[in-house]
Amino acid sequence: MQKNPMTVEGEAALRAEVDSLKKHDRPKVIEAIAEAREHGDLKENAEYHAAREQQGFIEGRIQDIEGKLSTAQIIDISKIPPGDRVIFGSKVTILNVETDQQVTYRIVGDDEANVKEGKISYQSPIARGLIGKEIGDVVVVKTPGGDVEYEIDDVVYSA
Repeated sequence: MQKNPMTVEGEAALRAEVDSLKKHDRPKVIEAIAEAREHGDLKENAEYHAAREQQGFIEGRIQDIEGKLSTAQIIDISKIPPGDRVIFGSKVTILNVETDQQVTYRIVGDDEANVKEGKISYQSPIARGLIGKEIGDVVVVKTPGGDVEYEIDDVVYSA
């Protein structure tokens, strides 16, 4: 069985989401279905069909999250001694060699990735190019617009 790497924060977020789905969203949908049934004929009852569709979505999402959590490999970056090597969970500051634009990313699991928050998946082209490299190394990342050179300025092992 393939393990999916995930940070401690990513696991906590997924557990919170599944908890919310089970304790809040699921009971609301069950209540909405019961209320729609009271209106009579289910064949032409749009509220009933919408509630059933929402229930299917919620149940599917719960199964999806629980499946991901069952195969998760939780990596606590704070327990790893600090170093200069880029690893899963580390925050990496890189400098675009051509434009001198500096950006910081945290390398996380697929479900946690959000570029707007500075979190990129370990499977993204940039992360794959950075993992295993050290501060001062120059990395060439293949992008749709062509190859881009980045220099690794800083690596931080913290949450």
